[in-house]
Amino acid sequence: MKLEKIYPSLLTADLAVAERWYTKLFGREPDYRPMPTLLHWELSGQGGLMLSSSEEIASRGSIFLYVADLAAERRRLEKAGIAFGSDIPGDYSTLARARDPDGNLITLASPPSGPFTPA
Repeated sequence: MKLEKIYPSLLTADLAVAERWYTKLFGREPDYRPMPTLLHWELSGQGGLMLSSSEEIASRGSIFLYVADLAAERRRLEKAGIAFGSDIPGDYSTLARARDPDGNLITLASPPSGPFTPA
């Protein structure tokens, strides 16, 4: 498989509530609203995120968002009203986690600190 882009999709019970939460998270509104049950953010040239209130489009899940400066993102999000848990240091990256209004796990991750060696 030659992956061009990736768009995880998360299920939401209330699309309007989720839109407000993710607008705070990303610091901007969705890029597309292709249908009444779907919101879509382009986050990089490699992909983005879709939120949907339709079980046919999305299911509960989690997403990892690698950010250049974890501390700066944490401060920005706290000001916006989104609190992430304590830093979780690891051999590969430092993580911080929160749950969106529907219980989906959102993990912010610092850039990798060294080469990743799969188990």
